[in-house]
Formats: sequence, C-alpha cells, structure tokens
Amino acid sequence: MFYDVLFLLALIASVSMCIYRIGIGPTPPDRSVAIDVLGTVMVGFCVLSALKTGNDFYLDVALAWTLISFIGGLSLAKFLEGRRFDE
Repeated sequence: MFYDVLFLLALIASVSMCIYRIGIGPTPPDRSVAIDVLGTVMVGFCVLSALKTGNDFYLDVALAWTLISFIGGLSLAKFLEGRRFDE
C-alpha cells in the first residue's frame, strides 16, 4: 500500500518535470526527449493502474501506447534531422 503511493508520487513528479521541459526546453531535441519520457511515464501509470485494479485492459493500453510512442519518436527524430518521411 505504501509503495503504491510512493510510485504514484514519483510518476507525478516525473510528469511535472517532463511538462516543464517540453514548455521551456531550449532546443527541439530536448523537447523530443521530454515527450518520449512522458510517454514512458504514461505507460508507468497504466501499469500501476493495472496492478491496482487487477484489470488487464490497462496493460493492453500500455502496450499500444508504447508502440505509438516509439513510432512517434522515430518520426520526430527524422523530422528534426531534416529528412523526409519517405527516405
């Protein structure tokens, strides 16, 4: 019980730091990394919800979120590099 609250507070602190870096980040790569980390933290929220409720649906959402975040990170990295998406 105590660990659940501790993990939740750590995830909330991580979200606040990511949102700060996305808003204030000096360079676009900094913002890109913060968006990727935010996606990872959201997967952590899904896993914590699955453990807390015992519902497997949250794990499916976490898996889908991970795949979409990976593809989004790749496309954003390609865009920041200056290449087109079909290269």
